[in-house]
Parts: sequence; C-alpha cells; structure tokens
Amino acid sequence: MTLETIGSSFLLVAASEMGDKTQLLAFSLAARYRRPWTVMGGILLATVLNHALAATAGSWIASQVPPRVMAAVLGVTFIAFGLWTLKPDTLDEARGPDRFGPFLTTTVLFFLAEMGDKTQLATVALAARYASVVAVTVGTTAGMLAADGLAVFLGERLATRVQLKWVRVAAAALFFAFGAAALLAAL
Repeated sequence: MTLETIGSSFLLVAASEMGDKTQLLAFSLAARYRRPWTVMGGILLATVLNHALAATAGSWIASQVPPRVMAAVLGVTFIAFGLWTLKPDTLDEARGPDRFGPFLTTTVLFFLAEMGDKTQLATVALAARYASVVAVTVGTTAGMLAADGLAVFLGERLATRVQLKWVRVAAAALFFAFGAAALLAAL
C-alpha cells in the first residue's frame, strides 16, 4: 500500500462526500437514533463492503484495458465526476417502521445509497488508476468515515458555519485536477 494511493483516495472521497446524499443520510440517522457510534459502525461496514467491491471492479477493468485508453477514460470520468459534484444532493427520507435497529438499518441504507453514487464510481476509477484494491478501499473508506463522521457528530453545528456550495466547488476542483492529470498521462 502506498501513502500516495491512500492519501489521494481519502482526499478525493472526503471532499466529494461533503453535501452528498449519504452524508445527509448519516445526519438523518444520527438524529433519528441518537446513537452516533452505532451509526458510524453501520457506515463503516457498508462502506468497506461497497468500496471493496468497487475497487475490485476498477482494478479488474484496468487489467483488461490498455494503459493509454484507461488514462483517457479516467480523465474524462474524473472531469464528469467534477461536474456531478457541483450539483447539490437532496435526501428523500421515507420513514417506515423500524424493525432492524440502528446498526443494521444504517448498514443496509448506506450500502444501497452508495450503489451507483459518485463516491462508489470514484472508487472504481481510483482503483483503476492506482491498481491497488486494498489501498484504495482503505483511503476511500477513511474519507467516507471522515465526511460522514462530521455529519454524525457535528452536523447541526457545521451546517450553520460552512457553505456547502464552496465545499462542492473545492471537491469538483479536485476531480478536475485528477482528470487533467489522467488526460495528460494519456497523451
């Protein structure tokens, strides 16, 4: 595992997760259950499972595609993620009966919410770029926990002090930088 891979994966996912629907979900579940460590445990399990699956897929894809083509695809993909990041997310919460408790509910909801989400797709792209399933999974999972931990433990206080618009702009800039670097590598 390289620190560059873990650090890049952490930074990209932590920044892009700010204001994302799963961060809003974390805030909602923390407010609903008032058991922050249980909610964080569910987030951890769901994220490890989801991102390990995504990183494995990304690594496999990279092994099947020529490096120059992969770099070009990744460049375009990262730039598309940057544009996607600029669009604010919302959370349409359906509150039904609570049969499974906070841990299982959080795990299932987070796993499903991450399917096809930009952070899951970014994990695929990062694993394709770095060819390290474990390092990317560690970095992206840590990034998710950092961003969602803010929502779980400090959500209400942060919401009044930080403008999410500027967080989204910074995250988009990171995606654009990764995209530009990948496109340069393709040339």
